[in-house]
Formats: sequence, structure tokens, C-alpha cells
Amino acid sequence: MNVKLEFMSPVNIREAKTHFLKLLARAAAGEEIVIARAGKPVARLVPIGPETHKKRVPGIDKGKIWMAKDFNSMSKRELDEWRKP
Repeated sequence: MNVKLEFMSPVNIREAKTHFLKLLARAAAGEEIVIARAGKPVARLVPIGPETHKKRVPGIDKGKIWMAKDFNSMSKRELDEWRKP
């Protein structure tokens, strides 16, 4: 099997600044753009893939989280310290 990989030559920073909207359109179309400084790659402009986060489900953690019965109560010392100006 003979596989030929072709890589686009990097775009220099000046060209990237000048043609940013065109490069952005190419990236949105699926192309990966390499941006270089003095011929050395420094960044990639890549398309953002589809959202991969899962839909939130209400109540999914029910029974896994609890609060102590005295969660909202403070001792006299804590109240005194909290009320100090």
C-alpha cells in the first residue's frame, strides 16, 4: 500500500495577518493551517469539532450529595466573630 501524505507549507505570520479571514474560512471548511515565525511552526489554526459535552440531566446525582443537618447553623463564637465590624 502506497500512502502519500501531503502537508501544506506553513503560512508566515505576516501572511496570516493579511489573509486572516481567508485562513479562517479554510479552517472552518476543515483544513488545518500551520502558522510559522521565521519558518518554524508556532501555532495551528484548526476547525472546532462538534460539541462533545453530554446533555445535563436533572437529578442525576440524587442520593450522592448530602448536607449535614447543622450545615446552616453557627456556634455562638462563630456568630460573634461574624458580627464584628
